[in-house]
Amino acid sequence: MSAPTYLAYDYPALSVFWSMLVFFLWIMWFVLLFRVVVDIFRDDNLGGWGKAGWTLCVVLLPFLGVLIYLIARGKDMGRREVEQARAQQQAIDDYIRQTAQQDVPRTSADELAKLSAMRSRGDITDDEFRRAKELVLAGSGKPERTEQTGAVPSASAR
Repeated sequence: MSAPTYLAYDYPALSVFWSMLVFFLWIMWFVLLFRVVVDIFRDDNLGGWGKAGWTLCVVLLPFLGVLIYLIARGKDMGRREVEQARAQQQAIDDYIRQTAQQDVPRTSADELAKLSAMRSRGDITDDEFRRAKELVLAGSGKPERTEQTGAVPSASAR
């Protein structure tokens, strides 16, 4: 019932190094395999049957399938990765720009330009424009719009 015990001197340093190298290569293999599978489904130029064929090749013959995929489509794999990174960066930049613009307080000049655009489109009448302009210039903030007509309420209607 006594199992043999192994001590540190029973496993030499070169064997430790070799075990660590094999473990590292095993992890890198899975990273490469997952990147290839993700790239297969990311590619918009590849049709459904092509994706199915490459997936079967990579799943059924993993080492050979991944090697063939990297030889045949490795150059485009890098290009697709760069395109996705650029698209993500652009989306982040757009979101930051949009969020930053929302937090900027509107000035009276911005409000007057908005009112002028509304009047030129015919959304408000000249009288409503004049009343809203007076409110903006008086410093009472941006005018509120009514729900039904979309017009700026007059000071007496409040």
